[in-house]
Amino acid sequence: MREVLAESVPEQTMVQAVLDSKFDVQKALDLVLSQGSKQNVKSSNEDAVIVRKTTKGKTRDSQSARMESEIVPKITKMTVSGKKQSMGFEVPCLIAEENGHANTLQKGLLTEDARVASGVLETVSKSSTLSSQVAQISEEQNTVPTPVKKSSKTKPQIDVKAELEKRQGGKQLLNLVVIGHVDAGKSTLMGHLLYLLGNVNKRTMHKYEQESKKAGKASFAYAWVLDETGEERERGVTMDVGMTKFETKTKVITLMDAPGHKDFIPNMITGAAQADVAVLVVDASRGEFEAGFETGGQTREHGLLVRSLGVTQLAVAVNKMDQVNWQQERFQEITSKLGQFLKQAGFKESDVAYIPTSGLGGENLVTRSQSSDLTQWYKGKCLLEQIDSFKPPQRSVDKPFRLCVADVFKDQGSGFCVTGKIEAGYIQVGERLLAMPPNETCTAKGITLHDEPVDWAAAGDHVSLTLTGMDIIKINVGCVFCDPKEPIKVCTRFRARVLIFNIEVPITKGFPVLLHYQTVSEPATIRRLLSVLHKSTGEVTQKKPKFLSKGQNALIELQTQRPVALELYKDFKELGRFMLRYSGSTIAAGLVTEIKE
Repeated sequence: MREVLAESVPEQTMVQAVLDSKFDVQKALDLVLSQGSKQNVKSSNEDAVIVRKTTKGKTRDSQSARMESEIVPKITKMTVSGKKQSMGFEVPCLIAEENGHANTLQKGLLTEDARVASGVLETVSKSSTLSSQVAQISEEQNTVPTPVKKSSKTKPQIDVKAELEKRQGGKQLLNLVVIGHVDAGKSTLMGHLLYLLGNVNKRTMHKYEQESKKAGKASFAYAWVLDETGEERERGVTMDVGMTKFETKTKVITLMDAPGHKDFIPNMITGAAQADVAVLVVDASRGEFEAGFETGGQTREHGLLVRSLGVTQLAVAVNKMDQVNWQQERFQEITSKLGQFLKQAGFKESDVAYIPTSGLGGENLVTRSQSSDLTQWYKGKCLLEQIDSFKPPQRSVDKPFRLCVADVFKDQGSGFCVTGKIEAGYIQVGERLLAMPPNETCTAKGITLHDEPVDWAAAGDHVSLTLTGMDIIKINVGCVFCDPKEPIKVCTRFRARVLIFNIEVPITKGFPVLLHYQTVSEPATIRRLLSVLHKSTGEVTQKKPKFLSKGQNALIELQTQRPVALELYKDFKELGRFMLRYSGSTIAAGLVTEIKE
């Protein structure tokens, strides 16, 4: 018995139990354990706190001594991911659970629910008694899906599809990226939208206005809602992808504010790769639109990039319309130029909407504009209504789990965190995952969605996972976490069908490129040019070409320096797309057709 119970039970109690059970060790153990759990539930948490305060000099009765020795080792072990260490007062309940004491908590409470329980207990104030905590757990438990036992494990399986419909009060999830030329007013436009929606309170906004005035950048106040780092504010340009969430009538939107500056295109690709729909912001003022749209401007490149990364629906916010006095002619001039270009880029006309706006003035963002200059010729939707009317894409919940890592950081407790968008499948707390290319397995200890801990997440969610069981050094941005039963393929050589953009130098065998794929950017070389294809039919028009020039469709073989994890386009659209860049400009978009080795 001592081996099993160690110090947690006084000798006297053991002796008594052995005598009571007529020297049957098994019975004696059960007796001691059941006594322990009863006493734990009886003594309220205030008791436990008092016990811990008693000074060393005072003698204690055996029960309270045992209470403490049972609690203390458990406190040191118990850490809930991302939270501070749990305090002693919530442990009695958890011990009761471990001892299988099922009267206080309803039966069928499994590991998943225990996690929910500990999460609930965290929030309960220290003064409330254990009984109210238990009541709260059982309430919480009613909302937890009823576990269906699998034959191999007792882990509750969640019917993710049903849960997805229940979640967000029936609202659909949509990932939106905001793109456009530098200084088109992307951050200001979205910052003002968030402010008008009430996502930024008046006090914070007032603070930003005062600070931006001091810095001599009064017009940047709304941009500071999304540009949070000192450097971004100082330079007045967005550098990294800022992420926030807001809600419309029918959707929950994850908003990604992408940088427009040419130097930060790799960051913009990372943002766009995680998006379902996009808002392209263009500057209506004279000369500015042209600068962004002509060669070398980012409007064209961003448009091509998001289309190649699988975004099919686009809202074009024609911003700063107040600077041209809301002229209808200027609006039409811009939409006709852009319309032709976007059609060539592969957007359907029915999937592109044009909205005149003013980011700084807040006109036509959340409610339809009342300005007579605009209403006399524009009767369409405002920006928020347009975002709300986007169709959410099909989520690949039925496919095996895939998550591409966008960021890695150390957690407060044991383990570390990775963030990224789930491309396919779903995940539950406690599941084993395989990380590729390092080929290491780990366990998902916690899942956080929009800064709130959850039990599961599915395709389309931007999550942060707390992982244990592997070394943080082995994980890089761009690694893919997948289902160990159906791992993702890893290779250094693959074949792909590419569309060549406007390039100045023809592409030949051995051409060095930068492969941008999801969140990875990896140096690669073009090993072979296999054939040139017909644009619309896909038939081979020329075998083994010597070079590729602009606008051509071709099959090529690529070799990367390090192994990359990717999928065939036909199996996983999201994971079979990539971009090729060379000396600061995007030269091609491609689809993976065959994985070699």
